[in-house]
Parts: sequence; structure tokens; C-alpha cells
Amino acid sequence: MSAATVIAMAERTARTLRATTARERGARHHLYVVLLHDPRVPPRWGLYVGQTSRDPDWRFDQHKAGYKASGAVRRFGVQLLPHVVEHVNPLRQWESIDLEAALAEAFRQAGVAWVEGGH
Repeated sequence: MSAATVIAMAERTARTLRATTARERGARHHLYVVLLHDPRVPPRWGLYVGQTSRDPDWRFDQHKAGYKASGAVRRFGVQLLPHVVEHVNPLRQWESIDLEAALAEAFRQAGVAWVEGGH
């Protein structure tokens, strides 16, 4: 599966999710999706799903630097895909936790073979 195929699947799948607290006053959490690529196993492309109270760009940088990092993002993270989840961000913490798991499962159900995070 190519990177373009994985990104297209992520965009379509994420659009099926709705957040009841999106853009509410006091909503400070974000879902984020990272494109993963393992160059040792071409063409292995995948997705990481996370949630944070920080800026997603900053959180991605933390992963890459090894701070509270997912091993998958640290080693295989290529880029952040903010457009995939921009329709639900920002949201309340409880909902970001729920949607993080739901989005990871939705990616798996859509056929993305390699999905990390979502816990």
C-alpha cells in the first residue's frame, strides 16, 4: 500500500467521525495522526493516532526527540497529517480520549494494515 493510498484512506475514514465538543469553549485537546513508514519493509506505510493537550506539531517533535515517545513515531514517523482531523479539533479531554481509540479502530476496519496508538 502506498503513502498516497494510506493518506486517502485516513482522510475518508476520519471524516466519518464527529465530535460533540469540537470548538467548544474550553476545548483544548487535539487528536493527531502521523504517517508512518518503515523503509526496511517496503512498501510498509501506516498511521499513528494520538491525542494531546499540547500543539500537535510540538507533540510530534517530542516523539521524534524521544520524549514520552511512541517508538513507532520516533523511528518511523514521517509527517503529521493535521488535515485528517482538523474537523474535530479542538475538543474536550474526555472526547479526545474516546475518539483517539475510535479513530484507530476505524483505520483498522478501513483496511490500514499498520495502525499504532489509539489507547
